[in-house]
Parts: sequence; C-alpha cells; structure tokens
Amino acid sequence: MDSIRTKQEWNLHGKYVVITGATNGIGLAAAKALAARGANLGIVARNKSKADEVASQIKHLTNNRSIVDVFIADMASQRSISQVAAEILDSCFKVDVLVNNAGALFETRQITEDGVEMTWAVNHLAPFLLTSLLLDRLKESASARVITTTSHGHKMVKKGIEFSDLSSERFYSGFKKLMGGPTLCYAQSKLGNILFTSELARRLEGSNVTAHCFDPGLVATNFNQNNSALARATMAVMKPFSRTPEEGADTLVWLAEVSDITGLNGQYCADRQVMTPSDMAIDKEAAKRLWEISEEQVRKSGTLE
Repeated sequence: MDSIRTKQEWNLHGKYVVITGATNGIGLAAAKALAARGANLGIVARNKSKADEVASQIKHLTNNRSIVDVFIADMASQRSISQVAAEILDSCFKVDVLVNNAGALFETRQITEDGVEMTWAVNHLAPFLLTSLLLDRLKESASARVITTTSHGHKMVKKGIEFSDLSSERFYSGFKKLMGGPTLCYAQSKLGNILFTSELARRLEGSNVTAHCFDPGLVATNFNQNNSALARATMAVMKPFSRTPEEGADTLVWLAEVSDITGLNGQYCADRQVMTPSDMAIDKEAAKRLWEISEEQVRKSGTLE
C-alpha cells in the first residue's frame, strides 16, 4: 500500500464496511487496511473461531478504535445468506460499503442444498443475493459502494455464460473436464461477477450507490487448498510469481476509499485503473439476462421476494 495519500482519499473514517471472505488472503489484507483507515467492519465468515480471531487481530492493530462485528454464514446456502443479511440489518443502522470477496473453486462437481452447482452458488449467486438483500440499507447511506472481487480468468470464457448449463454438467464431464472444466466453471462465475456489476450499476443509475469490480491479479493465498494434491501443488508452483495478499487487496481498498469515483461506476478495475475486460463481459444483453436468471435461481429458495 502507498504510505503517502492525498487528503481527499482518506474518507473511510467511521464508515461501516461489510466484507465476505475476510478470514484469509485478499479479504483479510483488505479488512486490516480498511480498519487502519478508520472503517468499522462487519466480517461475514463461515468459521466462527477464525472470524473471532481475525476480529481480535484487527482490534489490536487499531488499538480498539475499530468496531469489528462477526456474522456467520455459509455462502453456498441461500437460506444462510438470507439469515445473515437479516442479522446485519438488525445490528447495523448503516452499511456504507459491501465487499463481495468470498470465492472458491471446486475440483469435483457439487450441488448445494438449493440445487445449484457449488462454484456458481458461492462465486456468483451469493454476491447477487447478499447485495440484493442489503441494497435498501446501502441506499440509506449518503454514498455507498458495492465492490466485488473478480478475476482476469474471466477471459478464459470465449463464448459467454452457458445459460443452458448453469448446473455445469458439461464442465465436469468428458473431454471438457479433461481440458480444465472446473477451472472454466470458475472462470464463468468470474465473468458473472463483471456482468453483475455492470447491470447493478445500470439499475442504480441516479442513486447514491455505485458498483465496482476488480481483478486482484495472481495472489499467493490459501485459495484452491480445498482440492486435490495436484491442485495444491499447482498453486505452490505459482506462488513465487504471485503477489502478496496486500498487493492483491490494493485496488479493493482504493475503490473503497477514493473520493472521486467519476468513471468508475460499473467498471472492471485492476492496479487502480479501469481496465478493458473481455468482449463477453461488456455484453449488456447478457448482463440483463444473467440478472433475470439469477433472480429466478434465488427466488426458487424463497429467499428473495
């Protein structure tokens, strides 16, 4: 992080930031940096003991100046996301920034309790649902932001979202699996993040809420450690060429604190600047279609009316 910043960029003091995936990697680095800039945090995590430990670390780093609330949720469960959103709304009189950072890659095809493929559920539907449920509270802020972590890997998807196969049966079977189907499934979900951001920004035009997404680059974290020994070995080989979590979180923190967001709404960013995503990621009609299908997928579970 830069040690010297212009005075106008320091605008996070007293702001309340809800962040998912903050118990390790990019999310943890971002949470610490945001708290150091005066923000209060609501950490959404699956593991309570890890989240409590992180909360203690951050409070210690800020000499107890920061409020750090812990909320527990399984981001693969729409019921759990709905419950945690209700808890946040009950506990927090304001939400200024929502950071959708939690993400995962699954080597084997898994189906959630909602009947959704796991990668799609965690990486795309969870941010979509949590944002939707917290949107009215965000609108109550004088100026609010939704920031979603995506990936350069979205460019692996050459033909756009496979709307006819959101259960990812083809990604995890036959020749496609042999050619990296699980990774392509992950890439599709990251493409979904960019399209979601674009459509959210369009729907919020004229409001006090802006939407942003960013690519952290290749970062040395615990990502992909839930998979096979081969997957873990691949990440280990890539580690020497990777950024630190702090470097990966830099653009996230910049998006949260920069005062002038002119030209940033609905955009895909990396290294503190607007970048051009793939042609598939700027397809406005695909973004609208994705939004409508996502609404259908979460409404099936009764979590979004």
